[in-house]
Amino acid sequence: METKKQDERLLTVADYRRAARAALPRMTWDYYRSGADAQVTLRRNRRAFRDCTLWPRMLVDVSERDLSTELLGARLPAPILIAPTAYQRLAHPDGELATARAAARAGTLMVVSTLATVSLEDVAACAGPRWFQLYVHKDRGLTRALIERAHAAGYSALVITVDTPLLGRRVADERNGFALPDGMVMANLAYAVGAAPSSAGSALNSYVASRHDASFTWRDLDWLRSLAPLPILLKGILRRGDAARACEHGAAGVIVSNHGARQLDGAPASLDALPGVVAAVEDRCPVLMDGGVRWGSDVLKALALGARAVLVGRPILWGLAAAGEAGVLHVLTLLREELSLAMALAGCPSLSAITRDLVEPR
Repeated sequence: METKKQDERLLTVADYRRAARAALPRMTWDYYRSGADAQVTLRRNRRAFRDCTLWPRMLVDVSERDLSTELLGARLPAPILIAPTAYQRLAHPDGELATARAAARAGTLMVVSTLATVSLEDVAACAGPRWFQLYVHKDRGLTRALIERAHAAGYSALVITVDTPLLGRRVADERNGFALPDGMVMANLAYAVGAAPSSAGSALNSYVASRHDASFTWRDLDWLRSLAPLPILLKGILRRGDAARACEHGAAGVIVSNHGARQLDGAPASLDALPGVVAAVEDRCPVLMDGGVRWGSDVLKALALGARAVLVGRPILWGLAAAGEAGVLHVLTLLREELSLAMALAGCPSLSAITRDLVEPR
């Protein structure tokens, strides 16, 4: 009964954002919501969607809509995936387990973060397709072990985050002295490297500076590929040249992303970078995107600009904070239903009907 009442009150992703803000301690809220530095790119991510105009077609039979898609062998009911986000137990005691259960119920794919607060093996015990997001560490033995663990646990792809040689400066985290509370750990790393070192500012910033491999380059992709027979997607691509090079190096997919505006402030909005990346890839691999998706119509805009699917991050955390597994499931349901309605109103009965002229009329 309580869940039903919550669902009736929480009608949009923005409603879940407000509910999460009320539920979370300030340090956690600031960690989830903040971008880097002056947060210019954070604002750009949403502005890009607001400034993108849809030009609907009329007199199209949209009595039935097919939202289903296939990505690297996974058949999904809608082109909406769960982006990798760290430290989900800060939002809810069940953390990544609640998100994974909701993803399974929704039939969608979850990308599990290296910095999860539940081990990748425990998340894998939940049904549903899943990919593993990897940060390449200076300790190549640890990097190898993470890949081998993901492969053994049944993850079907690796998502290599390429935009984080160092952590972008998040001022709110420094002011708050952000750190995990006692009893909460980076579950995939705790036994290998211990807890993040303490610092006067953000403990996460200190951890990344001490552990992430800032020397990681294109030449290392062959080594990563040799460690397990898993397709590799590169997350954090914004430039056309990098997108083309990713294909040349055998990437199975490219994710257009500015890391939720948490890395280089002043970088372009993901949506603005998307068309150039799609053009550079030339259908050699699927292009996905994340950053700023809050409505089903946002998904429609991204698909019209060439994305095969979108990933959502913060909205999932807001659902988790507000109502646990039920909240995550409801956020996914809202976005899927909004996308279906937007497709109907735009004259698109299927994903294949979502073409570039919806945003650039001819």
